[in-house]
Amino acid sequence: MSETPSDRLDDDENIGSNPDPRRPIGSVIAERFSRRGLLTGGTALLAGLPGAATAQDSGNTPNGGPSTLGFPELRHQLAQRDAVAEGHEIQVVIRWGDPILADAPAFDPASQRADIQGRQFGYNNDYLDYFPLPQGSRNAEHGLLVVNHEYTNTGLMFAGLGSGRAALPRASVEQLAIERAAHGLSVVEVRREGGRWGYVKDSPRNRRITMDTPIRISGPAAGHARLRTGEDPGGTLVRGTLNNCAGGNTPWGTVLTAEENFNFYFGGAAAETDPQAAAFRRYGIVKEPIYQWRRGEARFDLDREPNEPNRFGWVVEFDPHDPNSRPVKRTALGRFKHEGCHHAVSADGRVVIYMGDDERFDYVYKFVTARPWNQTDRAANRDLLDDGTLFVAKFEADGTLRWLPLVHGQGPLTAANGFADQAEVLIEARRAADLLGATPMDRPEDVEPNPASGRVYVILTNNLRRTAQQVDGPNPRANNTQGHIIEIIPPGAGTPRVDHAAETARWGLFLVAGRPGIDPGTQYHRAVSDNGWLSCPDNCAFDSKGRIWIATDGAPGAAGVADGLYAADTAGRGRALTRLFYQAPTGAEVCGPCFTPDDTTIFLAIQHPGEDAGSTFDAPSTRWPDFQPGMPPRPSVIAIVKKGGGPIG
Repeated sequence: MSETPSDRLDDDENIGSNPDPRRPIGSVIAERFSRRGLLTGGTALLAGLPGAATAQDSGNTPNGGPSTLGFPELRHQLAQRDAVAEGHEIQVVIRWGDPILADAPAFDPASQRADIQGRQFGYNNDYLDYFPLPQGSRNAEHGLLVVNHEYTNTGLMFAGLGSGRAALPRASVEQLAIERAAHGLSVVEVRREGGRWGYVKDSPRNRRITMDTPIRISGPAAGHARLRTGEDPGGTLVRGTLNNCAGGNTPWGTVLTAEENFNFYFGGAAAETDPQAAAFRRYGIVKEPIYQWRRGEARFDLDREPNEPNRFGWVVEFDPHDPNSRPVKRTALGRFKHEGCHHAVSADGRVVIYMGDDERFDYVYKFVTARPWNQTDRAANRDLLDDGTLFVAKFEADGTLRWLPLVHGQGPLTAANGFADQAEVLIEARRAADLLGATPMDRPEDVEPNPASGRVYVILTNNLRRTAQQVDGPNPRANNTQGHIIEIIPPGAGTPRVDHAAETARWGLFLVAGRPGIDPGTQYHRAVSDNGWLSCPDNCAFDSKGRIWIATDGAPGAAGVADGLYAADTAGRGRALTRLFYQAPTGAEVCGPCFTPDDTTIFLAIQHPGEDAGSTFDAPSTRWPDFQPGMPPRPSVIAIVKKGGGPIG
């Protein structure tokens, strides 16, 4: 979810709860790279990294630049319909409300019920993952698709409520229950037959995870007094997972889904009066939240259950192949507004999970397991993520990245500073990171390793509240409306023995977003076209060649640009030469880019189509993807394939 000046539901998402953003990433970047180097088109900036492109590169390919990407670039647009590069085809796989359980009826927007929605595909699909069938194969035409359902747009779901945030307090108790059922995740069996993708209705593999699904709490915080409630006096079992944004997977084939803006759902006077008020404030929990769920369910009322929000903001693991498996909240990975959780395997076999805390002036994290994963015994990895060390990133001006451990008893993380044990360090991971002196960032969203190179890419969407006093140089910028991407280089990157578990690394900039010549400080390859520039990078994926595919959230509609999917080489002559591949319908965000194992399909989650100012259920700005009278816009998963077959890109 992005921040915009409109009345979109996410305006309050990034309230910037860090009370002391001491040394924002902008000032560190400014020290590392001189003003002169930054203003010469980025050559000096990019050349500081091995494999970087420079202005002297040549050897253009027929598409008008040195990019290895062969598709004809799409022109920027802002329209009711989506578009893709010539030679490719968009196929709608599944839409909000489509029945996925055997007893679910067809979608009827005029006759919605919570019990029905809990058996249908949920709303606002975000993170996607594809698991080939049979399990362990590389089948690119039959698999399980795992989908997050992040949040709901009340005014686009129900008739007569108006638009944007104004619609939320008008929802009935039954409509609130429908919204709760539309959160969570879906697992659907998908197949490509006759060249077209679709989902398998009534498949026994299909599953919905909602706010009523029992979820086990594990790791150091399980059973802690601050996780105990009247419904769960043991503090080890919680109902549901919410605001699931991005996610990831594990080497042993389980899903990791990330709980992000959980603060939207909890409210009450206790936000200001409870002994935990300072902790509530650090996570953006306020007396009057955006959503009104406490009107329909007591556990969202802090005055009745002040510990309930402590049970959210975690990473949740589950087995997509077993529809009866119980999901688990892995508290060792820390509690914050998780945007994603992508894994890499370090040289010694330990698993490293990279994560971003998606809020202004918050941090980049990684978790390192205490022991290597077992490649021959899947069951032996069942609780691997309960034991390990959580680290937070500190970016130094000389290009060094130091990973600081969040371990009780080390440094300031002591009882004297309010941390009685490791559980409290994890429950208040943000405050622990504050005390360690981590580097405040411009909304870190996806943090994803490139399997081809071992480098790690940190997607920073924007930060509209950065002031001129918080930067020392032109990039990143004060009032950073466009975002940028940082590249982390662990020891051994580019070799078979990348040490992702190391406590130091190198870092540099991959690109700085915005429109060249319009937005100051933009940095791309010199050959980027007027259609290749991007705004507000959000999620990414990598194809088998190691090229990055960047999804955006917050493109400037005022400039006639919708959010889209862009691609670029990460090394060689075409490094950071971004090219526009797909553009979403008006109001929509592009999420969850995910390739099949052979690169012949890329799945995209198209979230909140029609989320424009003034757009309502009755008069939406688009009726994508159905374009049928009376049918509202429907968040959907699409598949993009190349006409005639072959790898994308």
